[in-house]
Amino acid sequence: MNEAELRERLGPVLDLLAHDPASLSSVRHPNDAWRVHVRDSLSGLEFVGTPDRLADVGAGAGFPGLVLAAALPATRVDLIESVSRKAEFVERAIAAAGLANARAIDARSEEWAAAPAPEGGREAYEVVTARAVGRLATLAELASPLLRRGGTLVAWKGRRDVEEEAELARAVPRLAMAPARIAAVGERAGFEHRHIHAVRKVGPTPENLPRRAGLAKRRPFGSS
Repeated sequence: MNEAELRERLGPVLDLLAHDPASLSSVRHPNDAWRVHVRDSLSGLEFVGTPDRLADVGAGAGFPGLVLAAALPATRVDLIESVSRKAEFVERAIAAAGLANARAIDARSEEWAAAPAPEGGREAYEVVTARAVGRLATLAELASPLLRRGGTLVAWKGRRDVEEEAELARAVPRLAMAPARIAAVGERAGFEHRHIHAVRKVGPTPENLPRRAGLAKRRPFGSS
């Protein structure tokens, strides 16, 4: 899908960001939102590939999930968001853009990952995405029970952080997740220091995952 087609498809989403009283972004002008949200979301497309199913964890205002759903119409995209008002906004954006392959999941990712498919998301996805949601070890823990073996977490991060990357490396044995690739995508994303981290699921889901809601953030595996 070329940029003109994407602009037409995502126009209603950018209109919601600009005019909806419940807009979840401080970036309101459509041209600015295209640069800040859409271009940034598209910078991870080569890592995402063309999966059958994708989960966007901590979807917030809907990025990158909405953009990926528009760019990959054959991929089923679940945007997981635990704050109801945010999930409701995402649902309105999906309806406005007519994204038949996307849906908002109003739940914590740990809860969604605990329930087996098709009612839940345990080991249901080939790709999990997360944009500016948390530390790499936290994201890898949330992604592991959602991913099929061999699946990939694609995480949008800013500057590289040596300690954060070391924390993830220490957590590998407890998560069945291992770093696969890191790429600087600043020129494409519109953010000078933007990096994309790909983390691969390399084994079966550990029996203790998901942990109780909130523990992955408060006490990430691998923390010193």
